[in-house]
Amino acid sequence: MRTRVAIIGAGPAGLLLAHLLDAAGIDSVLIERQNAEHVAARIRAGILEAGSVDLLRRAGLGERLAREGMEHRGIHLQWPNERHHLDFVDLIGRSVWVYGQTEVTKDLLAARERAGQAAFYAASEVTAHEIDGERPYVAFVDAAGRPRRVDAEIVVGCDGYHGPSKQAIPDALRHTWERNYPFAWLGVLADVEPSTDELIYAWHPDGFALHSMRSRTVSRFYLQVTPDENIGDWSDDRIWDNLATRFALDGWTLKTGAITEKSVLPMRSFVTTPLRHGRLFLAGDAGHIVPPTGAKGLNLAIADVALLSRALIAWLRDGDTAPAATYSDTALERVWRCTHFSWWMTTMLHRHGDDFDARLQLSQLRRVVGSRSAATELAENYAGLPMPGLD
Repeated sequence: MRTRVAIIGAGPAGLLLAHLLDAAGIDSVLIERQNAEHVAARIRAGILEAGSVDLLRRAGLGERLAREGMEHRGIHLQWPNERHHLDFVDLIGRSVWVYGQTEVTKDLLAARERAGQAAFYAASEVTAHEIDGERPYVAFVDAAGRPRRVDAEIVVGCDGYHGPSKQAIPDALRHTWERNYPFAWLGVLADVEPSTDELIYAWHPDGFALHSMRSRTVSRFYLQVTPDENIGDWSDDRIWDNLATRFALDGWTLKTGAITEKSVLPMRSFVTTPLRHGRLFLAGDAGHIVPPTGAKGLNLAIADVALLSRALIAWLRDGDTAPAATYSDTALERVWRCTHFSWWMTTMLHRHGDDFDARLQLSQLRRVVGSRSAATELAENYAGLPMPGLD
């Protein structure tokens, strides 16, 4: 099989890239190790930056988002006995949207089906070859156990942290930076109306807590736990008791309901460079991972794809290779900015260290809510900075 762009990974990054290329008349083939049902059901991020929403709308993917998504003006920051609202619209003129990655993926899968372009799910032994030459290809075994080969002009790795794409870059050229955090999130999905109008980020001596939501009837909660936490030790009652304690505030009540999902999410920061070698490009989690505190993961993937799609369209349609040559450096500027913001939010809000560290964290929180310039800095990063070449 021949195509112009072979995309390894059919998560949001791979699907969005395929959609944007298709709109420009450039065909692609998707190769994904999971089945389509698994891809559609993965529950990940839930916050979209203003720029991500704008891109999805321009790409013809905003109809259901406008109907079912929830626009938020900002967030709440809390510590014991105090809760403060940061209004992003007032501070910087931009909002964020609650619209889960699951929903974005559903929209993209439907668009891919309408486009009628090839996709291979449940693929195994996926490897990229000849990326230094002019005729790269991807070899894999399809769901029926048959060896396959897709020849392409460009290969893009959107296959996440554990995917094979980044391994195709020679060790001598590939550099990685990684930080593992001494805590994790116990994530909970519950069939209960949210108890808040916008997300609550709560610092507490017992550990961080986050009140998020997936819809007007489904709430999402996170509790700071240890990375080796045994999820079997967390009964529903224990979860609700801990959430009630960490979100406690006079005059406010936490609504409870049936818990439908529990999981433990380790937290780490990871960046690999370069994001381009020969005719192989990396986008999304294949090139970088951030802790979820700053809501940057999905948005970084969308920004990568927006930049990369323009570069590939310029190359394959117009013969202009300059944007592709600068893709890695340009994308990494945003990656490192978002990596820093995610680290900053994480270290400010999660209980760690001793009482000295706790005093520093509370001092920082008070600075953010008490200073318009400090609040603006958080708002600019959270709602999404513009990226050169995208605006």
